[in-house]
Amino acid sequence: MDLKSNHASPVLADPPPLSKSRLGGVHTSLLPYSTPGAAFPGGLYLTIPRKKNALLDDVRSSSWLDAMKASSPPHRKITKDVNNESGATDADISYHTWMVKYPSALTSFEQISNYAKGKRIALFLDYDGTLSPIVDNPDCAFMSDAMRASVRKVAKHFPTAIISGRSHDKVYEFVKLNELYYAGSHGMDIMAPVIQSINDDQRNCFKSTDKKGKAVNLFQPAAEFLPTIREVFKLLVESTKDIEGAIVEDNKFCVSVHYRNVDEKSWPAVLQCVHEILKDYPRLRLTHGRKVLEVRPTINWDKGKAVTFLLESLGLSNCEDVLPIYIGDDRTDEDAFKVLREGNQGYGILVSAEPKDSNAFYSLRDPSEVMEFLKSLVIWRKSSAL
Repeated sequence: MDLKSNHASPVLADPPPLSKSRLGGVHTSLLPYSTPGAAFPGGLYLTIPRKKNALLDDVRSSSWLDAMKASSPPHRKITKDVNNESGATDADISYHTWMVKYPSALTSFEQISNYAKGKRIALFLDYDGTLSPIVDNPDCAFMSDAMRASVRKVAKHFPTAIISGRSHDKVYEFVKLNELYYAGSHGMDIMAPVIQSINDDQRNCFKSTDKKGKAVNLFQPAAEFLPTIREVFKLLVESTKDIEGAIVEDNKFCVSVHYRNVDEKSWPAVLQCVHEILKDYPRLRLTHGRKVLEVRPTINWDKGKAVTFLLESLGLSNCEDVLPIYIGDDRTDEDAFKVLREGNQGYGILVSAEPKDSNAFYSLRDPSEVMEFLKSLVIWRKSSAL
């Protein structure tokens, strides 16, 4: 199928909000399938005809450059209030006020563990900014040995999955744990247990084996987009090669254009490069994360859908005794937080040292606090088993 067209431009927008989810299994209506050679199902993507050079103006008018600046705000300038005898900074006061709505998952651990009594916890973790610090070079986002040990221990007690914007293979190379399930490309490349209900009639689910030789399913709802994504990746590498600091990352079913190391004056040039490529690919869309522009297939799939799919695969959906917990730091994790909040079955935990609106219930400040939370889960499980 030729996904390229010169007659429409891609929609530059964040993913549409999820409809209310019951975490009740993955049904055909939820999956973005199309039969080979058929037109893509209506409602899963949108193209808006416009003049060839109008898109960037639309981007500017809808504050895309402002969104790029806001996606990873600079550290606040700390100023002390001379009338504040406690020595707390304005940033401290703002953060603690924010935590009234999003309390620390560490200080609230007793409340969480009390609710978890008699329930089976399923744990979902983002990678960058959650298990590893945000770094200037995306290829150097290594997790510490201590964090790896904590994740390994928690996975012995609870089914655990990593859901990342990274490619499936790349996030595995960072984590290097066979005890986990992995969902790369924002959930468009999932390694899941083999169960009958997702094995027979879903053409985007393939039998495979994991690193230990155990049978697994690889679920790839955007499989038909792979040649197009590879093509766009090559074009973006060539287009941005003269912009100092720009990095284009191949995440298999999405392409990430990092501008963290680009001078802010050159950010419009980065956006222009992406626009010039995407105007010929109406079935791809552009979203943004923490100082990264991400090109993805325009399908009805995200990290929230990935959580639902993995719960189904693990045999944990529609079960009142299951407590899913999702920990993440990025706007792409909000889809998963929203699924858990709307399903009223689990907790989202936002990792952030800056106040921000979220669908999460709780918060943690940084990866070091994530590690402490994972350790607390292990200690609680061991003590509750005595």
